[in-house]
Amino acid sequence: MRTLGQERSEYALKEMLQVVEKVKDKREFASFASGVPSMILQNGFGQTLAFLYSKRKDKQEDKYTIILIIIKNWLEMKKFVDNAEDIKGMILNISDLNQKKYLAAQKETLSLLEWVKRYAQAFKEESKNDTGS
Repeated sequence: MRTLGQERSEYALKEMLQVVEKVKDKREFASFASGVPSMILQNGFGQTLAFLYSKRKDKQEDKYTIILIIIKNWLEMKKFVDNAEDIKGMILNISDLNQKKYLAAQKETLSLLEWVKRYAQAFKEESKNDTGS
């Protein structure tokens, strides 16, 4: 039997392997991914999701959209929120949660983002070593 921590790690690794192919600047993404948990703790979960949503570019896989999709897919897969058609739907689902479920979703997101942050940093370093910088 696998722990939830192991599942988070595997999911984050798979997502970061895909991100490596999508983002041009791995260092910028790693820095951004490292800051999202702090944003949640300082500004709140819903406020951070709204900020990320407002910054994303329509139909492009920018760093804001990538993080939102990672969060959305994980929370839906682990049944913290109901499945939504898009990111906006996921944010609406989160805003409809009662306090206990909202805080559980926030805690789970923070736990997931710790793995995302670790792998993003690792791939940034790998990229740095590959280029000889």
